[in-house]
Amino acid sequence: MTTATLSRWDRFRESFLWYSFKRDKVAIASFIVLLSMVLAAIFAPLLAPADPYDLAQINIMNSELPPVGLDGSDPAFPLGTDAQGRDLLSTILYGTRVSLLIGFGAVVLQAALGILFGLLAGYLGGRVDSILMRIADVQLSFSTLMVAIIVGAVFKASFGNLMFGEVAIYMLIFIIGVAEWPQIARTVRASVLAEKKKEYVDAAKVMGFRTRRIMFRHILPNTLSPIFVIATVQIANAIISEAALSFLGLGMPETQPSLGSLIKSGFDYIQSGSWWITLIPGLVLVVLVLVINLLGDWLRDVMNPRLYKG
Repeated sequence: MTTATLSRWDRFRESFLWYSFKRDKVAIASFIVLLSMVLAAIFAPLLAPADPYDLAQINIMNSELPPVGLDGSDPAFPLGTDAQGRDLLSTILYGTRVSLLIGFGAVVLQAALGILFGLLAGYLGGRVDSILMRIADVQLSFSTLMVAIIVGAVFKASFGNLMFGEVAIYMLIFIIGVAEWPQIARTVRASVLAEKKKEYVDAAKVMGFRTRRIMFRHILPNTLSPIFVIATVQIANAIISEAALSFLGLGMPETQPSLGSLIKSGFDYIQSGSWWITLIPGLVLVVLVLVINLLGDWLRDVMNPRLYKG
């Protein structure tokens, strides 16, 4: 077991992926920032000065306190407080966790649907390919926000705000995930069309392997590189979609802070001078999306076979 582990680690250290990562300072910096934000979000209950979900820890008299360094600030609230009196640092930590959970959850759902439909369309071809790709065409004709707005509005009207608040995070994962699967499906289909003509697939057929085994155990591993690149970018897109929906009032409720709902909750207070309620969560959102996109760009370049030098 140890020998196998060391062997895999040694192969990774000698790979072009690791070689490229060590030489790319932007990728290293982006990875460090992203890892720090992910760890801070995971350990938010330990790092946050207060629990924004605990009403007993919220005092409305502390509302709209500015960050430390400005007149009227309180050292107990380093980044200030929002309109409800919640510590802004705590709500950002918890909100980042919600945004990341929605981003990763939506991409997992996208990948599952996209890989399944892409494999079926590319390998089986014929009528299956035509039906699935026409469904994808129809899906791509609607923007993610349009689908999410319609579904969210109908759900709110049918079940009410209270019920929507309880299942908002799962609804957002489902809506964003279902709305974006055609992009992954088309990429997988293109890769499968190229792979199924190769000799190892013909050999698997001659050996009598079932279609499911050929698709998932032989062809799928050779189509993963572009999926990783797309998935990285889609995480950033899903986080932005959640923020946009929350800003429109169809995302996470203010009682369950996400970066989008924090930006929305403070937007009405900008003109009154409480700019930090919107600006600080907005900057966190920009940094989070930026580092994910930078890592996606690096991953795209590394996994481009035309750039591989051996």
